[in-house]
Amino acid sequence: MELTLLKSKLHRVTVTHAELDYEGSCAIDDDLLLAGNIREYEQLHIYNITNGERFSTYAIRAEAGSGVISINGAAAHKASAGDLLIICTYATFSEAEVDAHQPQLVYFDGKNRITHTSKQIAVQAA
Repeated sequence: MELTLLKSKLHRVTVTHAELDYEGSCAIDDDLLLAGNIREYEQLHIYNITNGERFSTYAIRAEAGSGVISINGAAAHKASAGDLLIICTYATFSEAEVDAHQPQLVYFDGKNRITHTSKQIAVQAA
């Protein structure tokens, strides 16, 4: 059996641009792609904290150090500059690989600067 697990997460990034007329995708600062172990053209699942929209697209590179998170093309209808997002990638693992897997979790301040990283999400208390 194969299982699909969270591979990486950019938690609470802020949209800097929403460009309807740009070729569809999500442009992400190259440094943030690297920190999140996300490859250019990799499928993204985007969860908009601000308005509840959920959609998928793919990653393209934005200038390193720019802090850019740009939602482009038709997806620009689902996010606006200033919205908070969670951007996730997923990967498929065999049952033998599951126990060793640790996702790359990256957390941000309000200016798309990394505050910390982790390999696990804390257990939710009752």
